Amino acid sequence: MRITWRRGGLSAAAPLVLALLATGCVGTSEKPSPGPSASASPSDSSSDSSADSSSPSGARPVARVCAKPAAGPAKAPAGAVTVDPAVVGDLAAKTRDSPAHTTFWLRPGKHRLAPDPYAQVVPKEGNRYLGAPGAVLDGARTNRYAFGGTARDVTVSHLTVRGFVAPHDEGVVNHDSADGWVIEHATVQDNSGAGLMAGDRQMVRASCLRRNGQYGLNAYKGDGTINDLVVEGNEIVGNNTGDWERERPGCGCTGGVKFWAVQGADIRGNWVHDNRGTGLWADTNNNDFLIEGNVVESNDGAALIYETSYNAIVRKNTIRRNNWVEGRANTDGGDDFPFATVYISESGGEPRVEARTDRIEIYGNLMEDNWSGITLWENADRFCNSPANTSSGDCTLLVKDVGRCARPAIAKAPLYADCRWKTQRVDVHDNRFVLDRTVVECTRNCDRMALLANYGTYPDWSPYQGERVAEAVTHRQDNRWHDNVYVGPWKFVAHDPSTVLDFGQWQGAPYRQDAGSTLRARDGG
Repeated sequence: MRITWRRGGLSAAAPLVLALLATGCVGTSEKPSPGPSASASPSDSSSDSSADSSSPSGARPVARVCAKPAAGPAKAPAGAVTVDPAVVGDLAAKTRDSPAHTTFWLRPGKHRLAPDPYAQVVPKEGNRYLGAPGAVLDGARTNRYAFGGTARDVTVSHLTVRGFVAPHDEGVVNHDSADGWVIEHATVQDNSGAGLMAGDRQMVRASCLRRNGQYGLNAYKGDGTINDLVVEGNEIVGNNTGDWERERPGCGCTGGVKFWAVQGADIRGNWVHDNRGTGLWADTNNNDFLIEGNVVESNDGAALIYETSYNAIVRKNTIRRNNWVEGRANTDGGDDFPFATVYISESGGEPRVEARTDRIEIYGNLMEDNWSGITLWENADRFCNSPANTSSGDCTLLVKDVGRCARPAIAKAPLYADCRWKTQRVDVHDNRFVLDRTVVECTRNCDRMALLANYGTYPDWSPYQGERVAEAVTHRQDNRWHDNVYVGPWKFVAHDPSTVLDFGQWQGAPYRQDAGSTLRARDGG
């Protein structure tokens, strides 16, 4: 759940690099190792001229998948079982009657399941489902799930899946978060709940995740972590049509993609745009993320939230025109918190948690005309076993037993440090931040870069009361900005929301941030 500052100190709002040229996505080939190995109006915005394939200052090409989906095989592959759209329930029945590792080819047309909410396709291990051009699996707003069960290594490709009504927090494709699934060249749109769920070693490639009621993809596995997830070359657009943050204020349950307890993820070359809420949101004990070469734009909320998580590389992304709706709404409501487009919340680098980096590295990105920039935030009152921890029941990756984080032990080493998700070892460098307030149409608080915490107050046994966390996150936890370029009227917030600095103050003592950086404030004033 997202935690934001309020007066008084507490609140809860809180194996293959693809050259996807056929879909308009160009993946990146640079990749550190080890890590996961990789194998491009919301309804019609794929053809919107605002999504230029290139722009100055290193903007990334976009994955125009929804407008021009790749066509599936026009004829059944050798040995495939043909599925007839004229026969209701044919796909589920033939799946039941066929052995594992069968390939199914769906003829052109609208395929239907039995008219029962729980009717679905339950694949067997290694099954492949290939759609012919024009093949659609339609839930008719009756069926909850399209593909479920626990079979491993299932492939769904070149198929449109639409009209399913999965409940809140559930998904339509891979409903049960089975492992090893590949979803590629698929269109999953106009469903309730999440378009996709995720399991270990899942690959989602060159697919269109559009106009789903809650998420495009909900990377959540109820019985544990998800390992080695690849999300590459997809268009993720117009999701959260149900506006769930309005339905359940502060739920933290919406966006283009939500990641929960994912260990190792490559999020590359995607076009994440026009989602209601956050574009990409990693929440609670995620680790070892590579987020690179994406175009993230025009989302109502933040482009990226990385929350109570560890160790990530965020590089070479184009991030533009995000957070206009949520940023403006919060500011107009009188909140002075620096609502950011990249929001690092109680997250940082941790050498004791194995990953391809031991920091959060944010570099080589273009951020243009967003509502504010990057906020590094640590809530003094949010820690393992605190009533203020909205990730209820979860503890840090350094402490397995929640009950250990209690007095008196929590006040001493090692628990004093290990019971907190700490915003530490964050390195923000070699980025370009451009802001024209006349484009964003704002008069205040859309020009913030921030490093801060709240005054600790709660609970009464907390060892983190007062300014301890604010002092630590600002001065002692190795959070650094340097060698960036700023164009526009940027301001900087340090320690707490009331401390607003100009560029010289931000660079000077005691903060000493942005060494080697430049600011050209005359632009975008």
